[in-house]
Amino acid sequence: MTEYYFMNGEYVEASKAVIPVRTHAFLYGTSVFEGIRAYWNTDEKQLYAFRAPEHYDRIIRSGKIMHMQSPYTTQEYCDITKKLLAKNNYKEDTYIRPTLYKKAQRVGPGLHDNEDGLIIMTNKMGAYIDKPEGLKVCVSNWRRNSDNAIPPRAKIGGSYANTALIKADAHYSGFDDAIVLDEQGLVTEGSAMNLFLVQNGKLVTTPVSDNILVGITRNTVIEIAHDIMGLETIERPISRTELYISDEAFYCGTGAQILPVTNIDHRNIGEGTIGPVTKELQKIYYDVVQGKVPKYKKWCMPVYD
Repeated sequence: MTEYYFMNGEYVEASKAVIPVRTHAFLYGTSVFEGIRAYWNTDEKQLYAFRAPEHYDRIIRSGKIMHMQSPYTTQEYCDITKKLLAKNNYKEDTYIRPTLYKKAQRVGPGLHDNEDGLIIMTNKMGAYIDKPEGLKVCVSNWRRNSDNAIPPRAKIGGSYANTALIKADAHYSGFDDAIVLDEQGLVTEGSAMNLFLVQNGKLVTTPVSDNILVGITRNTVIEIAHDIMGLETIERPISRTELYISDEAFYCGTGAQILPVTNIDHRNIGEGTIGPVTKELQKIYYDVVQGKVPKYKKWCMPVYD
């Protein structure tokens, strides 16, 4: 079956969605992107794109930081995405990658006088990291880039060189992933996921002002933890050594979903197994994203009429 992408106003065959090698975004990393998941609900025979408007709101904000003018409104993005998913006739969990990029074909890093382009790609996707027993991670030697360097609150293509170095070092050292500190030595997040700790029956996470991506899954976790589980979330700076003495830890993100972390720097977190809070949050989250929880059905955009 032919697969399609959306590229600069047209639905084109995936094999024909190409850019010239001199494209500015390719040479200098001048792009912003989103990752959106769509979940197949077998009982309803429906594909639900999870929190698509919030993701498109964020790509518009990221574009502003990078002097990009979005070609569409949030609603128009959602309409395009629904049509693209339906055109590809997905009947399984799917990943959507919209990218705004600087398309000038020139040498020189300037963002001015530099036309914007848009590509929306889709592909089938299961687990981001297939480790159901929990991740063994390290604290990275690399530091997270800061708001006054390459702002993490924007999903800028070039900033993911930082993520690539972090993830590569963790892999070559025998870990599944890494937790990243800022230049002051405080905890930010994982390589490409937000981080939560469980301490004394409460969730603890880094505030949005401390060099993290303002995650949509992060927001989802905070809301469902409060509404369904009655858990308070405390947003505050986190010291490195707190990682080792927390009761539980987990990553969250669109790609990662909810990933338990059971060992950090060769130290078991809690009992070294998936904790009860993380396990319950995982179960609730998977029900929510598939449109099975009426209260949160508003977050699930149906693809098929």
